[in-house]
Amino acid sequence: MTVASIYLLILVGGIVRATGSGMGCPDWPKCFGQWVPPTEASQLPANYKQVYTAQRVAKNQKLARTLASLGFRQVAGEIFAHPTQYIETDFNATKTWIEYLNRLLGALIGIFVFVTALVAWPYWRRDRPVFWLAVASWLLTGFQGWLGSLVVSTNLLPVMVTIHMGLALLIVALLLYAAHRARWARVENELNQQLELETLGGQDDEEIATATGLRWLLWLALALTFTQIIIGTQVREQIDQIASAAGYAQRDTWVDKLGSVFEAHRTLSALVVLANVYVGYQVWQLAVPVLRRLVVATWVVLGLEMVAGITLAYFALPAFVQPIHLTLATLLFGTQFLTLLALRRLARLGALPATPMLQAAQ
Repeated sequence: MTVASIYLLILVGGIVRATGSGMGCPDWPKCFGQWVPPTEASQLPANYKQVYTAQRVAKNQKLARTLASLGFRQVAGEIFAHPTQYIETDFNATKTWIEYLNRLLGALIGIFVFVTALVAWPYWRRDRPVFWLAVASWLLTGFQGWLGSLVVSTNLLPVMVTIHMGLALLIVALLLYAAHRARWARVENELNQQLELETLGGQDDEEIATATGLRWLLWLALALTFTQIIIGTQVREQIDQIASAAGYAQRDTWVDKLGSVFEAHRTLSALVVLANVYVGYQVWQLAVPVLRRLVVATWVVLGLEMVAGITLAYFALPAFVQPIHLTLATLLFGTQFLTLLALRRLARLGALPATPMLQAAQ
């Protein structure tokens, strides 16, 4: 449930970006200084733009000085030089409430992750990594909330948005790993008993080669997907800039104005598809039911992601498809990661046959 809620938050975050609501609340954690946001501009002081711009600039300057003192001078320079931090957008009640509901959902999910850490306490004795993975997820979720405040204060500075997205994927991976270990502890005991009864325990060289080769291929596919998502956030930044410059008009011309980052994103998408099809085929050859289910899930998500990407590129970037595209990408990351974890666990049990490809290679 906690993992599903994280994916829901990613979807809602995509909706925030697609509707241009990221700066619907200029401050954090409150919204226009209130726990319940205003619904009309008349509820705000006449100089609200100057007030929140000054607050944001002061916060950014403090952040930039801290980063510079830690050696991150380039990032600090980008914060100082980013012109949009000095611009305050007009109040829009719809965008304000979209962003505020996004924050409320984030706070609720923070509670879910905390409860997950509490529920994981019994694993302190049974499987200590499960407990520490849950605790680390909770701490990183809190850090993610603080990082979200910096995303707002820097007025969606690209490097901050990219770090925010990368950290979300890390939290997903930690929670999936914790859930995987907790679930497979029982399955592993059952398989161990079965292997002992059938006297099939132990791994030969062929099984070790199979597991090692496939794990490297899965890591490569996972790294490609992660890189593709990060580059995608940069494409999203370019689209925001182009849309703003065009006054959010002439949507059908936005794709043509994208630069080399979009070309890299499109090229890498072909590599992601090929890698996942090839690796999935090799995993399928193992004829292990749980791995085959994960391969099917990966291929289904990959197919839907391709449809979403093609729709965005050739049908003028429809706004409703943008959050779906991002969510599907993170789901793909999740199914790949689960496949890697399941393969690793089965390999430890000595329960993997060799694939035809690896047999031929030997």
